[in-house]
Amino acid sequence: MNVWIGMLAAAGAGVLLIFQPLMNAILARAIGSPFGATLVSLVVSVTGALLMVAITGRGTMTRETLSAVPWWVFLAGLVGLIFVLAGVTIAPVTGALVFIVCVIAGQLVGALVADHFGLFGIAVRHVTPSRLAGLALVLAGAFLVQRS
Repeated sequence: MNVWIGMLAAAGAGVLLIFQPLMNAILARAIGSPFGATLVSLVVSVTGALLMVAITGRGTMTRETLSAVPWWVFLAGLVGLIFVLAGVTIAPVTGALVFIVCVIAGQLVGALVADHFGLFGIAVRHVTPSRLAGLALVLAGAFLVQRS
């Protein structure tokens, strides 16, 4: 994939991502449960994933290949659950912009730590003053967005 196409696709996914917590919040209000809305959202996700696997194939997903993966890798599914539940409960209180700015700020802090220590097998990219300055600007932006 061309890097520019990937960047545009990622930006498009980012646009879609902002709508997810808002739509899930509507569902939560309708059914009276943020946990129920989270469940419905994730069932739809699983159904879509099953459909995509049925159409494109499952690759080398076998009992052997799955058992070779460290157990903690499967916790990524819980991260998705936490994000969906956070969106359902937090975005209606903070608004979409503040929610997403704070999510992005948190992602950048996590990315800084992951890069610095080379977590999960990525190349080490040490913390530098310019990286810290960029992160500080985003965090300042989150503060300004919340105040307005």
